[in-house]
Formats: sequence, structure tokens, C-alpha cells
Amino acid sequence: MSAGIRPFRIEVPDAVLDDLRARLARTRWPEAECVDDWSQGMPLAYTRELATYWAERYDWRTREAALNRFDQFITEIDGLDIHFIHQRSPHAEALPLLITHGWPGSVVEFHKVIEPLVNPTSPEDAFHVVCPSLPGYGFSGKPTRTGWGVEKIAQAWETLMGRLGYDRYGAQGGDWGAAVTTHLGRNRGHCIAIHLNMPIARPPTDSTTDLTEDEQRALAAMAQHRRWGTGYSKQQSTRPQTLGYGLVDSPVGQLAWIVEKFWAWMDCDGHPENVLSRDELLDNVMVYWVSGTGASSARLYWESFDSFAEPGRVEIPTGVAAFPKEILPAPRRWCENAYHITHWTTMPRGGHFAAFEQPALFVDDVRAFFATVR
Repeated sequence: MSAGIRPFRIEVPDAVLDDLRARLARTRWPEAECVDDWSQGMPLAYTRELATYWAERYDWRTREAALNRFDQFITEIDGLDIHFIHQRSPHAEALPLLITHGWPGSVVEFHKVIEPLVNPTSPEDAFHVVCPSLPGYGFSGKPTRTGWGVEKIAQAWETLMGRLGYDRYGAQGGDWGAAVTTHLGRNRGHCIAIHLNMPIARPPTDSTTDLTEDEQRALAAMAQHRRWGTGYSKQQSTRPQTLGYGLVDSPVGQLAWIVEKFWAWMDCDGHPENVLSRDELLDNVMVYWVSGTGASSARLYWESFDSFAEPGRVEIPTGVAAFPKEILPAPRRWCENAYHITHWTTMPRGGHFAAFEQPALFVDDVRAFFATVR
């Protein structure tokens, strides 16, 4: 093991779990919404139901043990502790693969894909998987100074992969993970190719005429998102500290802030439990709660929200898995301006949390793309 890398296990103190149950029992509930759907936010009845399950039936110790089946570590980069899963394949020739989550996700998103990627039936499909927690997220440290934006994170990830002894690797990401992975692709370093499930692309300036059906749908989705879906990002990109007081103090506040996005961004036919179990939803919420990262995770929006619009084309090979319920679908013609697209898959189902929602589709596409660059 390289100097400066120390083993890590998730071990939440009993006092934190006792405090969580006490806070859930003391929740001060608002009145119910004035509609019979999710258009005003997460409905009161379902929120209370999920919170009751969290307090009375959810077994964190079992879930914690399941997450600890992965090899985890901490290393300090530029003065900040970075937590990461590093699951090495038994196949020596496996390609190192760096996978980055986004908000409101965590390394929990990848719990169903790590093992298939690491130890497949065919050795030529194998990867050594590295899954870091973003700075200010999960079990990574919380920046105490400004500057930990997307570009710096990409530089830190390049340092991490070098520290692990990898001089050639692929990278994958969605959401903030897509932004970080795009920066890795632009700056190259030792990254040989990238795979995205949320490519960052804008419509061409001359795209007002001769639009395809896909482009018309994409523009309509962008308009819908601007009108109804951007409140969270406006708050997190402008006043994350103000928001953080409520998220770090109230478990139900943190739960609703996250689960509402899973409802909105997954291909779930109107209810998040159509795709993920209650335990899986709460596993992800727990990573935010036990680490108290409601404010620190939101600060990445303050640091880097404009980075989604930054220019600069990725010239290394790029694969895209286009899931139909992605928040902001980006048709291939738009992406061609931003990336050197060598692989494109239009998925039959799935949304923003690709590896969490559709692990088999995700794994198959990652394998198919990186087979072209090994």
C-alpha cells in the first residue's frame, strides 16, 4: 500500500444512531400539501411513512456491514482527507476505472455494479474500481476554504490514481461526476477515455430550425426543468450555508431534500420505491446524515455550478449511455461539439442515477465502451 493511504471502515457510533431516532421522534411536522401529487414537494403521508420506517425498522448496522464488504481507504490530497473505495480485480490485466458520483448521491449508488465490474465472467471485461467520495460528501473531509471546485477535484483524482500506482485509467461519471470526468477528459493526464451517463452539452446556437424529435424533446425537458426543477440548485449555488442549518439539524429535512430528487430524476413511474427499496433510499440518506454533509455537499454548487457551461472539447475517446429519464437529455448532435464520441447507447429505460437504477445496463455499457480502448 502506498505511503499516505490508510484503511477505513464505516463505523458510526451508537450515540449518532440514538440521536437520529430521538430527532425523528421529535419531528415538528408541517401541514399536508394542498395537492394530491408531488408538485409541491414530497407528500406528507409518504414522508411520515418513510421516516417511521427509518426510526423503527431500518437496520443501519446490517447496511453498514454490507457497505464495508468493499475495501475502503482515506488519503490526504492538498490538505483534505479523501475517502474512496478501491476494489481490485483478481485479474491482473484489469483496467483501472475511476467512478465519480454526484449530488444527491454517494458511493452507495455503485454498490450493485462494483462486484460485476471487478470480477466478471470474462477476465478481459475486468476493472480495478476506484470510487471516491467527493470533497464535502460522505466520509471525505469538508473543505474549510474556498477553491474545491470541479477542476481542483479532477486534479485531485489524477493525483489519487497516480498514488494508487495507475499510470493508465478510464473514468466514468454522472451529475457532478460527469463534470469532474469531463475535466479529466479535457486535461488528459493519465486518463485514456471517459464514459458518461450525463454528458454536458448545450444546443448549438443555430439549432432553432431543423430540429429532430429528440432535440425538440430535449429542449422541452430543459424548459420544464428551468420552470419547476431548479429551486434546489439556485439555493445551493447561492446560499448553501443557510440551507445547511436545516439539513444538518433535521433528519426529516435531509430525507425529504434527497428523496424528492430521486422521485423526480429516476425512471420510476411516479414513485421512488418502484425502482429502489426503502433501505437503498435510506442508505444514501444515511451517508449524508451521519457525516453531517448537508451544507458541505451543497457548497460544490456555490463553487462550480457555472462549470457545467464551461467550453473546451474532450478529445479522448468518449462513450455515452443516454438514459431516457435523464434530467437534461443531450442529443448526440449536441454532444459531438463537446466530446470525441466513439460510443453511444440509447438506453431503453433508466434515469439520472444510472448505476443505482439499472445496474445491468450500466455495467454492460461500461464494458462495451472500454473494450474499445483497452
